[in-house]
Amino acid sequence: MSTDKKIKRPRGKAALNHGKCIACGARCESSCPVSCIEMNPAGEPTVLAEKCIGCQKCVKVCPAGALEMTFTPEELAILAELDKQGAVTADELDDEARELQQRLAAYRGVWVFVEQTEGEAAKVSWELMGKGRELADSLGVRLTAVVMGEGVEHLCHESFGYGADQAYLLDAPVFRFYRTEAYLKGLCHLIDLHKPEIILMGATGLGRDLAGAVATVVGTGLTADCTGLDVDDKRNLMQTRPAFGGNIMATIMCDRFRPQMATVRPHVMHMPEFAQRSGEIIRISCPVQEDEILTKVLEIIQDNKGDDHVDIAGVEFIVSGGRGMMNKENFAILHELADELGGTVGASRSAVDSGWMPHERQVGQTGKTVRPKIYIACGISGAIQHLVGMQDSDLIIAINRDKDAPIFQVAHYGIVGDLFEVVPAITARLRELRMRGGVADGNVIKQAIGA
Repeated sequence: MSTDKKIKRPRGKAALNHGKCIACGARCESSCPVSCIEMNPAGEPTVLAEKCIGCQKCVKVCPAGALEMTFTPEELAILAELDKQGAVTADELDDEARELQQRLAAYRGVWVFVEQTEGEAAKVSWELMGKGRELADSLGVRLTAVVMGEGVEHLCHESFGYGADQAYLLDAPVFRFYRTEAYLKGLCHLIDLHKPEIILMGATGLGRDLAGAVATVVGTGLTADCTGLDVDDKRNLMQTRPAFGGNIMATIMCDRFRPQMATVRPHVMHMPEFAQRSGEIIRISCPVQEDEILTKVLEIIQDNKGDDHVDIAGVEFIVSGGRGMMNKENFAILHELADELGGTVGASRSAVDSGWMPHERQVGQTGKTVRPKIYIACGISGAIQHLVGMQDSDLIIAINRDKDAPIFQVAHYGIVGDLFEVVPAITARLRELRMRGGVADGNVIKQAIGA
């Protein structure tokens, strides 16, 4: 075989390694950029070889090694010749691949944007700091907190306690109140200076606004509302989120651009333990001038929602109702149970859409993500959109007449029966146990349901 002309390395075709597929939820199908994977009735992938471009994305995301690259005899002969020549090295990559490697290698480090309002950090920032610590350790890089505001140096020290190695501080009057243009210029300035490979932000109103603007300006990808984050052996951020209306969980990767950006909703990631730690504060001179910003903050008006307003995202005990509650008035029995627990009442989307509960009480993909100590689902079938919002609760109890309801797949305890009989019985039993001096916790609830 002549070696005068550079031999192009064959890419091969993906193929199923039979017997290894675990039907994990079609990660491979959602990762394919050319839609050459279809799922059969058994939940196994079928690869359309004529469409496969050999990108290996499906192979990388498969947790069971059920997909592998296959080659024709001619391609195997070329691979053997390249191996013999020692040509399968970075020096022999084509110019485009080599340029891509060099460009991506310039980006290193994991950043967490610390969202703050009047000097108080949003808890989601510390939740992300815990996940960021895991990613940074996997990549062998520093974890950096990005703190922007006025008089917010204390947040740098707080970020060290939650795992950050260092903090970039942009402290100036122009950052006192959040304005998209000011924060956008400040964060993009930091990215140009220090080139991170991963940026994590909370999927809050502020975080969603800023993350989308930054990704657009720097020309990179952004995955919103992630429920899982990990890295592969190529330093790509594996970003898992619900897709196709929540029917599957897709793993998304941005393998050609940096930084890799993701937003995560509050209460999705575990809150790390705070520890007394120190780190390096790197003060960045402000690149933004007030006269450059068109938007001005004239007054802050606090939203007064009344004494009965409750943020269910921070509640330890939640009793939620769904379509099975039949009407608004029937939610009274859930309020009684919630009162005995010292908790509050939530709802599924169908109950909110029916006008039985306000939107602020909605649990799920389009509502709030919750992680209470106890979550009691009453008359909720368990659509994936609802499950992603509550499946990480410490204790899940489901009450439904349909024994095949999907909610039972994530419940720790399931009660098949009429909720209009079961819920009042639990309330009465709980009241009796509490009169004997019991405290509303997992053990008392288990006694109340007879577990």
